Amino acid sequence: MEKILLLGFADAGQAADKQLLEAAAAVSKLAADLNTAWDIALVGKEIQTVANSLANSGAAHFYGVEGDDFETARYASDLLAAEALVKKSEATLVIVPGTSRANRVVSALSARVNGRADTHLTGITVRDGKITVSRWYYRQRMEGAFARPQRPWILALEPGSVAPAVLSAGTAAVEKITVELPENARRTKVLGMKTPAGTAQTIRPDAKLLFVAGAGWTKKQADGQSHAADAESIILQFLDKSQASLGSTKSLVDMSGEGNAVLSFMTHLNQVGQTGSTPRHPKGLATCCHGEEPHVVGWRFIKERRAVNVDANCGWARGKADVLYVADAFAVMAKVNELLCK
Repeated sequence: MEKILLLGFADAGQAADKQLLEAAAAVSKLAADLNTAWDIALVGKEIQTVANSLANSGAAHFYGVEGDDFETARYASDLLAAEALVKKSEATLVIVPGTSRANRVVSALSARVNGRADTHLTGITVRDGKITVSRWYYRQRMEGAFARPQRPWILALEPGSVAPAVLSAGTAAVEKITVELPENARRTKVLGMKTPAGTAQTIRPDAKLLFVAGAGWTKKQADGQSHAADAESIILQFLDKSQASLGSTKSLVDMSGEGNAVLSFMTHLNQVGQTGSTPRHPKGLATCCHGEEPHVVGWRFIKERRAVNVDANCGWARGKADVLYVADAFAVMAKVNELLCK
């Protein structure tokens, strides 16, 4: 019989974050399908608050490693803590939220416990009594499903793949595990954090809307001139008022290397599409984008798609958008900003 463990990292004084709640929902369903109990293990400076927020999740037992040494992400300390928790729980199946902190250590963790690890998983199901996981391949164009006989099996669940569990807080009894760190595991220290100003922050994974700008914003307009400065002003104002996340086509972010007018705040981190990211926002609005396959593949998980383009025959008009507005994006977005400012 499988023994399931949900392993997560806790922020001191805060309840479980969205990624941990998503993993809790997936583990709860998996345990129900297998008719088995499951446990939760947490790592952090102070874990009781997070544990209490998960007290009514259905977990049978809580384990934890806490202390100042485990407050921030650090490979050496996170790995030793995770190893101690997996061995203590004797879990055969370990599910972690696929955050950058967790993904950094899962491969080494699987080696430490003589198991296997898989990351970027989008589903965990039970088929004919066998656990099967799924993930996307070839730039998110093909989905594959597979199983492994090796145990422990460590699974990193991609954020946004499962609806988060809705739980009421309670009081969890946590069994604390002591992990003594050698001095060489403390060499890396976090001295502080720097974050961009609100107007400079353009990538917002939890935003309800993904706003994608295409190369048309920097091309010559009806008057025969390009208006990159006006484009920057319109787009930044919309992002500020709507708190949308900004995406870009590959053609736009590549323009900086071609000597053409560019949007100063746009980088390859904003790229959405076949060679970029595949976001999971509820809604998407594409402006000045051609809407062809290399770009649209990045919209695979966007639930509602709308586009603004002056070309009525662009790719968006061929069944790739729910609604296509045949109009000038400069005029449309300027009007939208005017309405948002009221």
